[in-house]
Amino acid sequence: MPRSSPPPTSPAETPCATAPVIVWFRDDLRLADNPALSHAVASGRPVLCLFVHDPGHAFARALGGAAQWWLDGALRALRADLVRVGAVLHVARGDAATLVPQLVAQAGAAEIVWNRRYDPVGRETDTAIKAAVKEAGVAAHSFAAGVLHEPWTVRTRTGDAFRVYTAWWRAARAMGEPLPPLPAPAQVPAAPPPAAWAEQCVGIDALGLCPVAPDWAGGLRAAWQPGEARARERLHGFVHDGLAGYGDARDRPDLPATSRLSPDLRFGHVSPRQVWHEAVAAVRGGDGAGEQDLGKFLSELGWRDFAVSLLYAQPELVSGNFRTEFDAMPWRDDADDLRAWQQGRTGYPIVDAGMRQLWHTGWMHNRVRMIVASFLTKHLLMDWRVGEAWFRDTLVDADIASNVINWQWVAGCGVDAAPYFRVFNPVLQAQKFDPDGAYVRKWVPELAPLPTSCIHTPWTCDPAIRRRVAYPSPIVDLQGGRARALAAWKGLSGA
Repeated sequence: MPRSSPPPTSPAETPCATAPVIVWFRDDLRLADNPALSHAVASGRPVLCLFVHDPGHAFARALGGAAQWWLDGALRALRADLVRVGAVLHVARGDAATLVPQLVAQAGAAEIVWNRRYDPVGRETDTAIKAAVKEAGVAAHSFAAGVLHEPWTVRTRTGDAFRVYTAWWRAARAMGEPLPPLPAPAQVPAAPPPAAWAEQCVGIDALGLCPVAPDWAGGLRAAWQPGEARARERLHGFVHDGLAGYGDARDRPDLPATSRLSPDLRFGHVSPRQVWHEAVAAVRGGDGAGEQDLGKFLSELGWRDFAVSLLYAQPELVSGNFRTEFDAMPWRDDADDLRAWQQGRTGYPIVDAGMRQLWHTGWMHNRVRMIVASFLTKHLLMDWRVGEAWFRDTLVDADIASNVINWQWVAGCGVDAAPYFRVFNPVLQAQKFDPDGAYVRKWVPELAPLPTSCIHTPWTCDPAIRRRVAYPSPIVDLQGGRARALAAWKGLSGA
């Protein structure tokens, strides 16, 4: 045989033209700007669309109850969207590291594709699966779809990860505009599922993602409808009708001044690139908002990427303090105070309004998230990990990188953190950002009859009025709590 001739190949190395491509959906539950799906369709092969519910994966933690509820609706919406373009969503349940290679082999697939994830457990799982299927002679490819900039692409001049957001953002902007989003495929040529998949593919109902006894999700259903179509509606409505004034109004929980896109980004109903380009196009097309509002909004997208890059560089931040001197912090363990915080019964109206909004809708305004987190970690001197766990269970947008990095930022133990001695005063914050008390009156309705002059300090109201209001007294004195936190902080080595 001449040396220039190609070597002989085995059947596994040259799959037949009808061998399918498997698209493994994860946190990218959409058709548009889905590079893995677009690649599969462009291959010309029939496509199998797969979702594997791996309860053990969720960053080595159980997926929170609110996020499970959202995932149920998200999968149903994706299933309907795929049907409209001729495809079928196959839903399996089990350990992805074991199950995915089995499903690939059973399908006789030529290739499996997915969009990358960056959390520690996800990266480890994906690396193992890619190695396993490639060893079996099946191609495996992954794509960037969930961030504007992958975590290893924005680095300091010495190649290190950034530790300060402003520097990271400056470097990211210097890299230019993100790539334009891909269109949704008009048609997805579906492959018939192999018979062996019938045992593994159980369907969405069998996942049992929604609460039953009791069904506590009524408020979530009233507030949200998961899926790509509704996400695009939210995005379009915000950039055309809500972006103007965003820079000044975004801190006002009493106003509809934020995008509310966080759960859509978390589950991938829209991509950051879609959000970026639609916002830029609206502003530069003269649709109301100015460059200042646009810049502030884009920087919030950037912060999301920054959180991903931090966790990618230091996976231990999932549960460990970035500032290790906080390992010696004398956190309090008080079940009664924690329960009062969780239930919105602290006696501080803005804190309680936020916690009740969270429980009822699975979401909380960003400014209020900072207020309630500061109150827990500083005035109550409780470990940020306790608050992070509660948010993880109750937020529909619970994202491991953002949740962990934001909690550490507020607690003062994280990267680029607010100094520990910067303690949010919930009364002053409420008076500044909810000046008429509209937010408090909505979520703490028992305080609605109070005059605005004391809506944020009900203990100062006229006693005759106060007696008619069934609302708890403050569980901690603000000055005393602040002093206790500062004393604990000053006692840390190196603080």
